[in-house]
Amino acid sequence: MSTYVLVHGAWHSGVEFESVAALLRADGHLVFTPTMKGNRPGDPKTTGLEDAIHSIVDFISENELDDVILVGHSYGGIVITGVADRMASRLRRLVYLSAFVANNGESLSDLVPPHYPDLLTSLGDGSVVLPFRIWREAYINDADLETAHRAYASLNPHPLNSFTDKLMVRTNPAMMTLPKSFINCTEDTALPHSFPLHPRLSEKLGLFRLVQTPGSHELCFSNPSRLAQAIVEAGRD
Repeated sequence: MSTYVLVHGAWHSGVEFESVAALLRADGHLVFTPTMKGNRPGDPKTTGLEDAIHSIVDFISENELDDVILVGHSYGGIVITGVADRMASRLRRLVYLSAFVANNGESLSDLVPPHYPDLLTSLGDGSVVLPFRIWREAYINDADLETAHRAYASLNPHPLNSFTDKLMVRTNPAMMTLPKSFINCTEDTALPHSFPLHPRLSEKLGLFRLVQTPGSHELCFSNPSRLAQAIVEAGRD
């Protein structure tokens, strides 16, 4: 069996991955769902990308984890690239789940359409939130309205700095020797299909395994069992 660390995306915490983790654990896998710095209760909303990366590095080190399949969802894709640059020897594979793939010197803000930051609502404390109408139509379009509301209520304000900070790595993803996978959720419209995560960003991984599955950007809420299956397919040797 395998060891998985599931790294959440923006506005999320590790709690939202627990339904998926439970299914993986039921199959005998060891699964962890840490919450990154910046999304924990009481964290300052001025937290930056390096803080988020180091919080996952510290989690893996403190729990003495090795041979880890590191899964990053959405914004978490940039984080796992940073983690891999700092501790590749403890990792077995990187899995990008509907995720951003950045090279050295790129930020998440560099990888989205220019008008996207204007869609977010600033709370004045360094954090931003996603309006429900965008969440409903673009992020969780495969769920019923009740599920969309319940999922939205679990989200938390996200530090804007982590979107604008540049990723600093010695090796770009395509040149990393770690095996890599990309899970493409085919109904994901969090980014326009004319400006997609896959293949526009996934090709920056170089050699990688593609796993495609039906579903939206937020498959962890709308169909955890389908997502668990996709993660296993992406993580296998």
